[in-house]
Amino acid sequence: MTDDIASRLGTIAFIGGGKMGEAIISGLVNGALFDPTTLIVAETSGERRTFLEETYGIVCVEDGTLIEQATTCLFAIKPQIFKEVAAHLSAAENFNPERIISIAAGVTTKTIQEYFSDAAVIRVMPNTPLMVGAGMSAVAVAEGTPPSEGELVCKLFSLIGDAVMLDESLINAATAINGSGPAYFARFVLELAHAGERMGLDAKSSLLLAQQTMCGTARQLELGDMTPEELIAAVTSPGGTTQAALEAFDASGLEGVVNSAVQAAVKRAEELA
Repeated sequence: MTDDIASRLGTIAFIGGGKMGEAIISGLVNGALFDPTTLIVAETSGERRTFLEETYGIVCVEDGTLIEQATTCLFAIKPQIFKEVAAHLSAAENFNPERIISIAAGVTTKTIQEYFSDAAVIRVMPNTPLMVGAGMSAVAVAEGTPPSEGELVCKLFSLIGDAVMLDESLINAATAINGSGPAYFARFVLELAHAGERMGLDAKSSLLLAQQTMCGTARQLELGDMTPEELIAAVTSPGGTTQAALEAFDASGLEGVVNSAVQAAVKRAEELA
């Protein structure tokens, strides 16, 4: 499957070699066993170029206009500089990729098409667990781009986690779940660990208990055959400790807190767009 995906994508030009760009590169080279010679990175930082070349065996250049014959272009840059970089690249005669993939948060496919009107355009919202091969990505295609292009990109990002294809109108909602979700999860781990400390546990033990419990539960939901509701029921004994804790969650309005947080994230994504 990897060979088929790599063949269809051709040479991939990464515009930006920061943390998220590196996470994708690492997943493709070390996890999916992509041929490093099919990946080229345009990165302004000389230090980062050296690091990426030495670590992953890929070719790096300072400017994307130096990249020729790239079939796929993947923008992994900050949304604030997307228009400037896209204008620079689209003006270069030798830069004509068949498809554009963008992970720049808030940058719509319509905006991307303003610079690359002849290319298939796919927008992706990944998340930081890509760095450990366990990412979750939301994928949307531009108007006029065949769904098969979105399916191809879903397969690509599934090599370093999992991916789902959505209508672009739902990308902001997805961002509030998968894009921002790792911070919610880490915050809950932190608060759970702090609560353990207040009950007398040392900081190291309490963090380990909280962290591994969350990781193990996520793994159980992923690999087991229980829904979240079924797992809750399996752990909860009538009148027991878990029931007491869950009732405290309800009394504190946990559902409303989570809904408010997701709504706030969606609102901010809309403002950024």
